[in-house]
Amino acid sequence: MSKNSLADLAIPGTTITVRVTPNARDNKVVMDNGVIKIGVTAPPEDGKANAAVTVLLSKALGVPKSKLTLVQGHKSRHKIFRLD
Repeated sequence: MSKNSLADLAIPGTTITVRVTPNARDNKVVMDNGVIKIGVTAPPEDGKANAAVTVLLSKALGVPKSKLTLVQGHKSRHKIFRLD
């Protein structure tokens, strides 16, 4: 998926649900049947995968990572972010 490919979802106050795959072969953001799937090479320990997901999602949305807040799924593959 190209940079800013999810820009149409970048509406302040909205929540964005993603499915995360840690320890992936490469970092990528894919929209599959309406589901945002994010693969990160970071391991799921000490918040490394969550940080990598936040960076990738912010780039795909075209917003600063400080505008994204992980509100649910800190230790789950299914995560919900809020865009401030």
